[in-house]
Amino acid sequence: MSYFRKLYTYDLPHRAKLVYIYLYDRCDKNKKAWPSVKTIGKDLSISENTVRRAIKDLEKVNLIRKEYAFRNNGSCTSNRYYLL
Repeated sequence: MSYFRKLYTYDLPHRAKLVYIYLYDRCDKNKKAWPSVKTIGKDLSISENTVRRAIKDLEKVNLIRKEYAFRNNGSCTSNRYYLL
C-alpha cells in the first residue's frame, strides 16, 4: 500500500498535497522536517504565502503538527514539522 494513499483521501488543494510530499521527502526517521517556508517555496517554485496556506490546510486535517524552534533570546528561528 502506498504511503500517500491516506493523503489522497482528503479533500485538499494540490498545494497542500505538494507540500506534504515535500516534507515527507525531507523528514528524518522520526518523521520530523524543518525546512523554512522560504526554502519550501523556492524548491517547489511556489510563493511563501502559498506554502503557509498549504501548511494550515495540512494542520487542519491533522496530517502535520507545526512547532516553533526558538533561540536562547526567545526569537523564533524556524519551524519544525511533524508528519502524523
